[in-house]
Amino acid sequence: MLGGRQLTWSDYVSMARRRWWIIAIPTVLAPILVYVGSLWIPNQYTSKTSVLVEQQKVPDSFVKPVVEEQINQRLATMQEQILSRTRLQPIIERVGLYKRDVGKVPMEDLLDRMRKSITVSAVRADFGDRTGGLPGFYISFTADDPKVAQQVCGEITSMFVNENLRSREQHAQGTTDFLKSQVDDAKRVLDEQDAKLAAFKDKYLNQLPGDEQTNLTVLNSLNNRMEAINQAISAAQQQKTFTEGMLARQTAEWKSSQMEGSIGAPADLQKQRTQLQSQLLDLQTRYTDDHPDVIKTKNLLAELDKKIAAANAVANDPKGSVADTASEPKELVQLRLSLKSTDESIKNKQKEQVEIQKQIRVYQGRISSSPQVEEEYKALTRDHQTAQTFYEDLLKKQRESEMATDLEKRQQGEQFRVLDPPSLPERPTFPDRLNIALGGLAFGFCLGGGTAFLLEAKDQSLRTEPDVVAILKLPVLVSLPKLADAAAVDETKEKELVNA
Repeated sequence: MLGGRQLTWSDYVSMARRRWWIIAIPTVLAPILVYVGSLWIPNQYTSKTSVLVEQQKVPDSFVKPVVEEQINQRLATMQEQILSRTRLQPIIERVGLYKRDVGKVPMEDLLDRMRKSITVSAVRADFGDRTGGLPGFYISFTADDPKVAQQVCGEITSMFVNENLRSREQHAQGTTDFLKSQVDDAKRVLDEQDAKLAAFKDKYLNQLPGDEQTNLTVLNSLNNRMEAINQAISAAQQQKTFTEGMLARQTAEWKSSQMEGSIGAPADLQKQRTQLQSQLLDLQTRYTDDHPDVIKTKNLLAELDKKIAAANAVANDPKGSVADTASEPKELVQLRLSLKSTDESIKNKQKEQVEIQKQIRVYQGRISSSPQVEEEYKALTRDHQTAQTFYEDLLKKQRESEMATDLEKRQQGEQFRVLDPPSLPERPTFPDRLNIALGGLAFGFCLGGGTAFLLEAKDQSLRTEPDVVAILKLPVLVSLPKLADAAAVDETKEKELVNA
Protein backbone atom coordinates (compact mmCIF):
# COMPACT_ATOMS: atom_id res chain seq x y z
CA MET A 1 0.00 0.00 0.00
CA LEU A 2 1.80 3.02 -1.31
CA GLY A 3 3.14 5.43 1.30
CA GLY A 4 0.98 3.90 4.03
CA ARG A 5 -1.77 6.43 3.29
CA GLN A 6 -5.28 6.09 4.65
CA LEU A 7 -7.69 4.39 2.23
CA THR A 8 -11.15 5.64 1.39
CA TRP A 9 -14.28 3.85 0.27
CA SER A 10 -13.47 4.66 -3.35
CA ASP A 11 -10.11 2.94 -2.91
CA TYR A 12 -11.79 -0.19 -1.61
CA VAL A 13 -14.27 -0.16 -4.51
CA SER A 14 -11.41 0.18 -6.97
CA MET A 15 -9.62 -2.74 -5.33
CA ALA A 16 -12.74 -4.86 -5.58
CA ARG A 17 -13.13 -4.04 -9.26
CA ARG A 18 -9.53 -4.95 -9.98
CA ARG A 19 -9.55 -8.17 -7.85
CA TRP A 20 -13.16 -9.31 -8.22
CA TRP A 21 -12.27 -12.70 -9.58
CA ILE A 22 -10.00 -13.40 -6.58
CA ILE A 23 -12.97 -12.65 -4.28
CA ALA A 24 -15.59 -14.45 -6.39
CA ILE A 25 -13.84 -17.80 -6.76
CA PRO A 26 -13.48 -18.64 -3.02
CA THR A 27 -16.93 -17.17 -2.30
CA VAL A 28 -18.52 -19.58 -4.80
CA LEU A 29 -16.38 -22.64 -4.21
CA ALA A 30 -16.24 -22.60 -0.41
CA PRO A 31 -19.99 -23.12 0.31
CA ILE A 32 -20.17 -25.83 -2.35
CA LEU A 33 -17.21 -27.70 -0.89
CA VAL A 34 -18.46 -27.30 2.69
CA TYR A 35 -21.96 -28.49 1.78
CA VAL A 36 -20.60 -31.50 -0.05
CA GLY A 37 -18.38 -32.26 2.91
CA SER A 38 -21.35 -32.07 5.32
CA LEU A 39 -23.02 -34.86 3.38
CA TRP A 40 -20.45 -37.24 4.85
CA ILE A 41 -21.40 -36.30 8.43
CA PRO A 42 -23.93 -38.77 9.96
CA ASN A 43 -27.36 -37.33 10.62
CA GLN A 44 -28.40 -36.81 14.23
CA TYR A 45 -32.08 -36.73 15.23
CA THR A 46 -33.35 -35.07 18.40
CA SER A 47 -36.58 -36.13 20.10
CA LYS A 48 -38.02 -33.56 22.48
CA THR A 49 -40.80 -33.58 25.04
CA SER A 50 -42.18 -30.99 27.44
CA VAL A 51 -43.09 -31.75 31.05
CA LEU A 52 -45.47 -29.55 33.02
CA VAL A 53 -45.06 -29.08 36.78
CA GLU A 54 -48.58 -29.36 38.16
CA GLN A 55 -49.25 -27.76 41.50
CA GLN A 56 -50.92 -29.47 44.44
CA LYS A 57 -54.59 -30.07 43.73
CA VAL A 58 -55.65 -29.34 47.31
CA PRO A 59 -55.16 -25.71 48.44
CA ASP A 60 -52.21 -25.07 50.73
CA SER A 61 -54.54 -23.55 53.33
CA PHE A 62 -56.11 -27.01 53.83
CA VAL A 63 -53.08 -29.29 53.45
CA LYS A 64 -49.65 -27.78 53.83
CA PRO A 65 -47.09 -29.52 51.58
CA VAL A 66 -44.28 -31.35 53.33
CA VAL A 67 -41.77 -31.06 50.49
CA GLU A 68 -40.61 -27.45 50.58
CA GLU A 69 -37.58 -27.92 48.34
CA GLN A 70 -37.78 -25.84 45.18
CA ILE A 71 -38.46 -27.76 42.01
CA ASN A 72 -35.28 -26.60 40.27
CA GLN A 73 -33.13 -27.98 43.09
CA ARG A 74 -35.10 -31.22 43.18
CA LEU A 75 -34.86 -31.49 39.40
CA ALA A 76 -31.07 -31.16 39.55
CA THR A 77 -30.92 -33.91 42.18
CA MET A 78 -33.14 -36.20 40.12
CA GLN A 79 -31.06 -35.52 37.03
CA GLU A 80 -27.92 -36.71 38.82
CA GLN A 81 -29.71 -39.87 39.93
CA ILE A 82 -31.25 -40.63 36.54
CA LEU A 83 -28.02 -40.05 34.65
CA SER A 84 -26.19 -42.58 36.79
CA ARG A 85 -24.72 -45.76 35.33
CA THR A 86 -27.32 -48.02 36.97
CA ARG A 87 -30.11 -46.15 35.16
CA LEU A 88 -28.55 -45.56 31.73
CA GLN A 89 -26.74 -48.84 31.08
CA PRO A 90 -29.95 -50.94 31.00
CA ILE A 91 -31.38 -48.51 28.43
CA ILE A 92 -28.29 -48.89 26.21
CA GLU A 93 -28.51 -52.67 26.40
CA ARG A 94 -32.30 -52.84 25.95
CA VAL A 95 -32.69 -50.34 23.12
CA GLY A 96 -29.51 -51.32 21.32
CA LEU A 97 -28.08 -47.83 21.49
CA TYR A 98 -24.56 -47.50 20.10
CA LYS A 99 -24.73 -51.14 19.02
CA ARG A 100 -21.91 -50.58 16.57
CA ASP A 101 -19.59 -49.46 19.37
CA VAL A 102 -20.66 -51.92 22.06
CA GLY A 103 -17.75 -54.17 22.83
CA LYS A 104 -15.31 -51.90 21.04
CA VAL A 105 -15.65 -48.79 23.17
CA PRO A 106 -15.59 -48.91 27.01
CA MET A 107 -19.00 -48.62 28.63
CA GLU A 108 -17.97 -45.50 30.51
CA ASP A 109 -17.31 -43.73 27.20
CA LEU A 110 -20.70 -44.81 25.89
CA LEU A 111 -22.35 -43.56 29.07
CA ASP A 112 -20.57 -40.20 28.75
CA ARG A 113 -21.73 -39.97 25.13
CA MET A 114 -25.29 -40.73 26.17
CA ARG A 115 -25.19 -38.15 28.98
CA LYS A 116 -24.01 -35.51 26.51
CA SER A 117 -26.93 -36.45 24.23
CA ILE A 118 -29.47 -35.82 27.03
CA THR A 119 -30.53 -32.24 27.57
CA VAL A 120 -32.81 -31.00 30.36
CA SER A 121 -33.70 -27.34 29.96
CA ALA A 122 -36.00 -25.39 32.24
CA VAL A 123 -38.86 -23.17 31.19
CA ARG A 124 -38.33 -19.99 33.15
CA ALA A 125 -41.33 -17.96 34.26
CA ASP A 126 -42.47 -16.23 37.40
CA PHE A 127 -45.22 -18.40 38.79
CA GLY A 128 -44.59 -17.86 42.49
CA ASP A 129 -42.26 -19.24 45.08
CA ARG A 130 -43.78 -22.70 45.06
CA THR A 131 -42.09 -23.66 41.79
CA GLY A 132 -39.17 -21.27 42.06
CA GLY A 133 -40.14 -19.73 38.70
CA LEU A 134 -40.12 -23.16 36.99
CA PRO A 135 -43.54 -24.12 35.54
CA GLY A 136 -42.03 -26.90 33.44
CA PHE A 137 -38.98 -28.20 31.60
CA TYR A 138 -37.95 -29.84 28.35
CA ILE A 139 -36.22 -33.18 27.90
CA SER A 140 -34.48 -33.99 24.65
CA PHE A 141 -32.31 -36.84 23.42
CA THR A 142 -30.19 -37.00 20.28
CA ALA A 143 -29.41 -40.22 18.38
CA ASP A 144 -28.63 -41.32 14.83
CA ASP A 145 -32.00 -43.08 14.54
CA PRO A 146 -35.22 -41.02 15.00
CA LYS A 147 -37.19 -43.94 16.47
CA VAL A 148 -34.43 -44.77 18.94
CA ALA A 149 -34.23 -41.09 19.92
CA GLN A 150 -38.00 -41.03 20.51
CA GLN A 151 -37.94 -44.27 22.55
CA VAL A 152 -35.01 -43.21 24.73
CA CYS A 153 -36.53 -39.76 25.29
CA GLY A 154 -39.78 -41.40 26.40
CA GLU A 155 -38.01 -43.69 28.86
CA ILE A 156 -35.99 -40.85 30.36
CA THR A 157 -39.16 -38.77 30.71
CA SER A 158 -40.90 -41.66 32.48
CA MET A 159 -37.92 -41.96 34.79
CA PHE A 160 -38.21 -38.28 35.74
CA VAL A 161 -41.97 -38.56 36.38
CA ASN A 162 -41.66 -41.75 38.44
CA GLU A 163 -38.63 -40.51 40.35
CA ASN A 164 -40.48 -37.33 41.28
CA LEU A 165 -43.44 -39.32 42.63
CA ARG A 166 -41.17 -41.73 44.50
CA SER A 167 -38.94 -39.04 45.99
CA ARG A 168 -41.88 -36.87 47.13
CA GLU A 169 -43.69 -39.83 48.69
CA GLN A 170 -40.48 -41.06 50.33
CA HIS A 171 -39.70 -37.59 51.64
CA ALA A 172 -43.22 -37.15 53.01
CA GLN A 173 -43.21 -40.61 54.62
CA GLY A 174 -39.80 -39.98 56.14
CA THR A 175 -41.01 -36.69 57.56
CA THR A 176 -44.08 -38.39 59.02
CA ASP A 177 -42.04 -41.18 60.61
CA PHE A 178 -39.61 -38.67 62.09
CA LEU A 179 -42.41 -36.55 63.53
CA LYS A 180 -44.06 -39.67 64.95
CA SER A 181 -40.91 -40.61 66.83
CA GLN A 182 -40.58 -37.04 68.07
CA VAL A 183 -44.20 -37.04 69.23
CA ASP A 184 -43.62 -40.27 71.17
CA ASP A 185 -40.58 -38.76 72.87
CA ALA A 186 -42.45 -35.54 73.63
CA LYS A 187 -45.38 -37.52 75.07
CA ARG A 188 -43.04 -39.48 77.31
CA VAL A 189 -41.50 -36.24 78.58
CA LEU A 190 -44.97 -34.75 79.08
CA ASP A 191 -46.09 -37.82 81.06
CA GLU A 192 -43.03 -37.47 83.28
CA GLN A 193 -43.86 -33.82 83.86
CA ASP A 194 -47.48 -34.74 84.64
CA ALA A 195 -46.32 -37.31 87.19
CA LYS A 196 -43.94 -34.82 88.81
CA LEU A 197 -46.64 -32.15 88.97
CA ALA A 198 -49.19 -34.58 90.41
CA ALA A 199 -46.72 -35.80 93.05
CA PHE A 200 -45.86 -32.21 93.94
CA LYS A 201 -49.54 -31.28 94.32
CA ASP A 202 -50.16 -34.35 96.46
CA LYS A 203 -47.13 -33.58 98.64
CA TYR A 204 -47.98 -29.91 99.12
CA LEU A 205 -51.75 -30.19 99.29
CA ASN A 206 -53.37 -26.90 100.32
CA GLN A 207 -49.94 -25.23 100.11
CA LEU A 208 -49.95 -24.41 96.41
CA PRO A 209 -49.98 -20.86 95.06
CA GLY A 210 -53.51 -19.55 95.40
CA ASP A 211 -54.08 -21.27 98.75
CA GLU A 212 -52.32 -18.55 100.79
CA GLN A 213 -55.48 -16.52 101.37
CA THR A 214 -57.43 -19.62 102.36
CA ASN A 215 -54.68 -20.66 104.78
CA LEU A 216 -54.60 -17.17 106.31
CA THR A 217 -58.37 -17.20 106.74
CA VAL A 218 -58.29 -20.63 108.38
CA LEU A 219 -55.37 -19.57 110.61
CA ASN A 220 -57.27 -16.49 111.79
CA SER A 221 -60.31 -18.64 112.48
CA LEU A 222 -58.19 -21.10 114.48
CA ASN A 223 -56.63 -18.28 116.49
CA ASN A 224 -60.10 -16.94 117.28
CA ARG A 225 -61.20 -20.41 118.37
CA MET A 226 -58.06 -20.81 120.48
CA GLU A 227 -58.75 -17.52 122.21
CA ALA A 228 -62.35 -18.54 122.88
CA ILE A 229 -61.22 -21.92 124.24
CA ASN A 230 -58.64 -20.28 126.50
CA GLN A 231 -61.31 -18.00 127.90
CA ALA A 232 -63.63 -20.96 128.37
CA ILE A 233 -60.90 -22.97 130.18
CA SER A 234 -60.10 -19.99 132.41
CA ALA A 235 -63.78 -19.59 133.31
CA ALA A 236 -64.13 -23.33 133.95
CA GLN A 237 -61.07 -23.34 136.19
CA GLN A 238 -62.46 -20.45 138.17
CA GLN A 239 -65.75 -22.30 138.48
CA LYS A 240 -63.91 -25.44 139.53
CA THR A 241 -61.96 -23.54 142.20
CA PHE A 242 -65.12 -22.01 143.53
CA THR A 243 -66.93 -25.38 143.53
CA GLU A 244 -64.03 -27.10 145.24
CA GLY A 245 -64.04 -24.44 147.94
CA MET A 246 -67.77 -24.81 148.48
CA LEU A 247 -67.48 -28.58 148.54
CA ALA A 248 -64.61 -28.57 151.00
CA ARG A 249 -66.34 -26.13 153.30
CA GLN A 250 -69.67 -27.93 153.31
CA THR A 251 -67.96 -31.31 153.65
CA ALA A 252 -65.98 -30.09 156.62
CA GLU A 253 -69.08 -28.64 158.24
CA TRP A 254 -71.00 -31.82 157.65
CA LYS A 255 -68.23 -33.98 159.06
CA SER A 256 -67.79 -31.69 162.03
CA SER A 257 -71.43 -32.01 162.85
CA GLN A 258 -71.11 -35.78 162.69
CA MET A 259 -68.07 -36.01 164.94
CA GLU A 260 -68.52 -36.48 168.64
CA GLY A 261 -66.46 -34.24 170.84
CA SER A 262 -65.26 -32.26 167.87
CA ILE A 263 -64.09 -28.77 168.68
CA GLY A 264 -64.92 -27.52 165.15
CA ALA A 265 -61.31 -26.88 164.07
CA PRO A 266 -61.75 -28.22 160.46
CA ALA A 267 -64.72 -25.89 159.98
CA ASP A 268 -62.65 -22.87 160.98
CA LEU A 269 -59.84 -23.93 158.67
CA GLN A 270 -62.31 -24.39 155.84
CA LYS A 271 -63.72 -20.95 156.48
CA GLN A 272 -60.25 -19.46 156.27
CA ARG A 273 -59.62 -21.35 153.06
CA THR A 274 -62.81 -20.01 151.50
CA GLN A 275 -61.76 -16.49 152.37
CA LEU A 276 -58.30 -17.04 150.84
CA GLN A 277 -59.90 -18.60 147.77
CA SER A 278 -62.14 -15.58 147.27
CA GLN A 279 -59.19 -13.27 147.78
CA LEU A 280 -57.16 -15.26 145.18
CA LEU A 281 -59.97 -15.05 142.64
CA ASP A 282 -60.21 -11.34 143.15
CA LEU A 283 -56.45 -10.93 142.67
CA GLN A 284 -56.41 -13.10 139.51
CA THR A 285 -59.06 -10.93 137.93
CA ARG A 286 -56.85 -7.88 138.41
CA TYR A 287 -53.28 -9.23 138.11
CA THR A 288 -51.36 -11.94 136.30
CA ASP A 289 -50.12 -15.16 137.89
CA ASP A 290 -46.64 -13.66 138.30
CA HIS A 291 -47.82 -10.86 140.57
CA PRO A 292 -46.33 -11.04 144.14
CA ASP A 293 -49.74 -10.80 145.86
CA VAL A 294 -51.11 -13.66 143.76
CA ILE A 295 -48.04 -15.82 144.52
CA LYS A 296 -48.27 -15.03 148.24
CA THR A 297 -51.97 -15.86 148.39
CA LYS A 298 -51.38 -19.16 146.57
CA ASN A 299 -48.66 -20.10 149.10
CA LEU A 300 -50.98 -19.31 152.05
CA LEU A 301 -53.72 -21.32 150.38
CA ALA A 302 -51.36 -24.27 149.94
CA GLU A 303 -50.35 -24.21 153.65
CA LEU A 304 -53.98 -24.00 154.68
CA ASP A 305 -54.81 -26.99 152.45
CA LYS A 306 -52.11 -28.98 154.26
CA LYS A 307 -53.63 -28.07 157.65
CA ILE A 308 -57.15 -29.02 156.46
CA ALA A 309 -55.82 -32.35 155.16
CA ALA A 310 -54.18 -33.04 158.51
CA ALA A 311 -57.38 -32.17 160.38
CA ASN A 312 -59.43 -34.40 158.08
CA ALA A 313 -56.98 -37.23 158.62
CA VAL A 314 -57.45 -36.94 162.38
CA ALA A 315 -61.18 -36.73 161.94
CA ASN A 316 -61.24 -39.82 159.72
CA ASP A 317 -59.10 -41.86 162.08
CA PRO A 318 -61.29 -44.77 163.34
CA LYS A 319 -59.68 -44.63 166.74
CA GLY A 320 -60.45 -41.01 167.29
CA SER A 321 -63.79 -40.58 165.55
CA VAL A 322 -67.15 -42.04 165.15
CA ALA A 323 -67.87 -44.27 162.10
CA ASP A 324 -69.44 -42.34 159.19
CA THR A 325 -72.53 -44.35 158.59
CA ALA A 326 -74.85 -41.53 157.56
CA SER A 327 -75.21 -40.57 153.85
CA GLU A 328 -73.99 -37.23 152.50
CA PRO A 329 -76.50 -34.43 152.07
CA LYS A 330 -78.03 -33.68 148.69
CA GLU A 331 -76.12 -30.40 148.42
CA LEU A 332 -72.77 -32.20 148.67
CA VAL A 333 -73.78 -34.72 146.00
CA GLN A 334 -74.78 -31.91 143.63
CA LEU A 335 -71.50 -30.10 144.28
CA ARG A 336 -69.51 -33.27 143.54
CA LEU A 337 -71.46 -33.82 140.30
CA SER A 338 -70.93 -30.20 139.29
CA LEU A 339 -67.21 -30.50 140.04
CA LYS A 340 -66.95 -33.68 137.98
CA SER A 341 -68.77 -32.04 135.07
CA THR A 342 -66.46 -29.05 135.27
CA ASP A 343 -63.39 -31.34 135.22
CA GLU A 344 -64.66 -33.17 132.16
CA SER A 345 -65.40 -29.86 130.43
CA ILE A 346 -61.88 -28.63 131.20
CA LYS A 347 -60.35 -31.86 129.91
CA ASN A 348 -62.37 -31.65 126.68
CA LYS A 349 -61.43 -28.02 126.20
CA GLN A 350 -57.78 -28.85 126.82
CA LYS A 351 -57.91 -31.66 124.26
CA GLU A 352 -59.55 -29.31 121.79
CA GLN A 353 -56.87 -26.74 122.65
CA VAL A 354 -54.11 -29.24 121.81
CA GLU A 355 -55.74 -30.15 118.51
CA ILE A 356 -56.19 -26.52 117.53
CA GLN A 357 -52.57 -25.80 118.46
CA LYS A 358 -51.49 -28.62 116.15
CA GLN A 359 -53.63 -27.20 113.36
CA ILE A 360 -52.25 -23.72 113.98
CA ARG A 361 -48.70 -25.05 113.70
CA VAL A 362 -49.63 -26.84 110.48
CA TYR A 363 -51.11 -23.73 108.88
CA GLN A 364 -48.26 -21.58 110.14
CA GLY A 365 -45.84 -24.02 108.50
CA ARG A 366 -47.83 -23.86 105.26
CA ILE A 367 -47.76 -20.08 105.21
CA SER A 368 -44.06 -19.88 106.07
CA SER A 369 -43.15 -22.40 103.33
CA SER A 370 -45.36 -20.75 100.69
CA PRO A 371 -42.54 -18.79 98.94
CA GLN A 372 -40.37 -21.87 98.49
CA VAL A 373 -43.34 -24.01 97.40
CA GLU A 374 -44.40 -21.30 94.95
CA GLU A 375 -40.92 -21.15 93.43
CA GLU A 376 -40.79 -24.93 92.96
CA TYR A 377 -44.34 -24.94 91.63
CA LYS A 378 -43.52 -22.25 89.07
CA ALA A 379 -40.51 -24.23 87.86
CA LEU A 380 -42.60 -27.39 87.51
CA THR A 381 -45.50 -25.65 85.77
CA ARG A 382 -43.09 -23.83 83.44
CA ASP A 383 -41.45 -27.11 82.43
CA HIS A 384 -44.85 -28.74 82.13
CA GLN A 385 -46.19 -25.91 79.96
CA THR A 386 -43.12 -26.06 77.75
CA ALA A 387 -43.50 -29.82 77.33
CA GLN A 388 -47.24 -29.41 76.70
CA THR A 389 -46.72 -26.74 74.03
CA PHE A 390 -43.93 -28.72 72.37
CA TYR A 391 -46.05 -31.87 72.33
CA GLU A 392 -49.11 -30.11 70.89
CA ASP A 393 -46.98 -28.41 68.22
CA LEU A 394 -45.38 -31.71 67.20
CA LEU A 395 -48.76 -33.46 67.22
CA LYS A 396 -50.20 -30.80 64.92
CA LYS A 397 -47.22 -31.11 62.57
CA GLN A 398 -47.56 -34.90 62.59
CA ARG A 399 -51.21 -34.69 61.56
CA GLU A 400 -50.38 -32.22 58.81
CA SER A 401 -47.55 -34.48 57.62
CA GLU A 402 -49.84 -37.51 57.63
CA MET A 403 -52.36 -35.61 55.49
CA ALA A 404 -49.62 -34.50 53.12
CA THR A 405 -48.26 -38.07 52.90
CA ASP A 406 -51.72 -39.42 52.11
CA LEU A 407 -52.05 -36.68 49.50
CA GLU A 408 -48.78 -37.78 47.89
CA LYS A 409 -49.86 -41.43 47.92
CA ARG A 410 -53.06 -40.44 46.15
CA GLN A 411 -50.93 -38.50 43.64
CA GLN A 412 -52.76 -35.31 44.43
CA GLY A 413 -49.66 -33.34 45.32
CA GLU A 414 -47.19 -31.56 43.09
CA GLN A 415 -46.27 -33.82 40.17
CA PHE A 416 -44.87 -33.91 36.66
CA ARG A 417 -47.27 -34.30 33.75
CA VAL A 418 -46.07 -34.95 30.20
CA LEU A 419 -47.58 -32.13 28.21
CA ASP A 420 -46.28 -33.25 24.81
CA PRO A 421 -45.18 -36.85 24.21
CA PRO A 422 -41.69 -37.39 22.80
CA SER A 423 -41.67 -36.29 19.19
CA LEU A 424 -40.58 -38.42 16.25
CA PRO A 425 -38.07 -36.19 14.46
CA GLU A 426 -38.59 -35.96 10.70
CA ARG A 427 -35.52 -33.88 9.94
CA PRO A 428 -32.04 -34.22 11.35
CA THR A 429 -31.06 -31.60 13.85
CA PHE A 430 -27.40 -32.07 13.03
CA PRO A 431 -25.72 -31.28 10.75
CA ASP A 432 -27.61 -28.13 9.68
CA ARG A 433 -26.39 -28.06 6.08
CA LEU A 434 -27.97 -24.74 5.22
CA ASN A 435 -26.17 -23.00 8.04
CA ILE A 436 -23.01 -24.88 7.14
CA ALA A 437 -23.30 -23.62 3.52
CA LEU A 438 -23.90 -20.09 4.73
CA GLY A 439 -20.86 -20.42 6.95
CA GLY A 440 -18.84 -21.64 3.97
CA LEU A 441 -20.08 -18.67 1.95
CA ALA A 442 -18.97 -16.28 4.65
CA PHE A 443 -15.63 -18.07 4.94
CA GLY A 444 -15.05 -17.96 1.15
CA PHE A 445 -15.90 -14.29 0.99
CA CYS A 446 -13.56 -13.50 3.87
CA LEU A 447 -10.83 -15.64 2.28
CA GLY A 448 -11.18 -13.94 -1.16
CA GLY A 449 -11.39 -10.48 0.35
CA GLY A 450 -8.37 -11.10 2.52
CA THR A 451 -6.36 -12.44 -0.41
CA ALA A 452 -7.29 -9.44 -2.56
CA PHE A 453 -6.36 -7.06 0.23
CA LEU A 454 -2.95 -8.71 0.65
CA LEU A 455 -2.28 -8.49 -3.08
CA GLU A 456 -3.22 -4.82 -3.09
CA ALA A 457 -0.98 -4.20 -0.11
CA LYS A 458 2.01 -5.61 -2.00
CA ASP A 459 1.18 -3.77 -5.24
CA GLN A 460 3.47 -0.68 -5.74
CA SER A 461 1.67 0.77 -8.77
CA LEU A 462 0.77 4.49 -8.89
CA ARG A 463 -2.85 4.78 -9.94
CA THR A 464 -4.21 7.95 -8.37
CA GLU A 465 -3.03 11.43 -7.46
CA PRO A 466 -2.98 10.54 -3.69
CA ASP A 467 -0.61 7.67 -4.54
CA VAL A 468 1.82 10.09 -6.21
CA VAL A 469 1.66 12.54 -3.33
CA ALA A 470 2.18 9.75 -0.81
CA ILE A 471 5.28 8.44 -2.65
CA LEU A 472 6.97 11.65 -3.94
CA LYS A 473 5.97 13.96 -1.13
CA LEU A 474 5.42 16.68 -3.81
CA PRO A 475 2.31 18.43 -5.05
CA VAL A 476 0.86 17.42 -8.45
CA LEU A 477 0.85 20.25 -11.00
CA VAL A 478 -0.85 18.56 -13.92
CA SER A 479 -2.83 15.34 -14.22
CA LEU A 480 -4.20 13.78 -17.36
CA PRO A 481 -7.55 12.11 -16.82
CA LYS A 482 -8.54 8.91 -18.46
CA LEU A 483 -10.15 9.24 -21.88
CA ALA A 484 -13.41 7.79 -20.69
CA ASP A 485 -13.50 10.29 -17.86
CA ALA A 486 -12.75 13.22 -20.23
CA ALA A 487 -15.55 12.22 -22.60
CA ALA A 488 -17.94 12.06 -19.72
CA VAL A 489 -16.91 15.57 -18.60
CA ASP A 490 -17.48 16.97 -22.09
CA GLU A 491 -20.93 15.44 -22.30
CA THR A 492 -21.84 16.95 -18.99
CA LYS A 493 -20.74 20.42 -20.08
CA GLU A 494 -22.73 20.19 -23.36
CA LYS A 495 -25.87 19.25 -21.42
CA GLU A 496 -25.41 22.22 -19.11
CA LEU A 497 -25.06 24.61 -22.13
CA VAL A 498 -28.21 23.19 -23.79
CA ASN A 499 -30.17 23.58 -20.62
CA ALA A 500 -28.94 27.13 -20.27
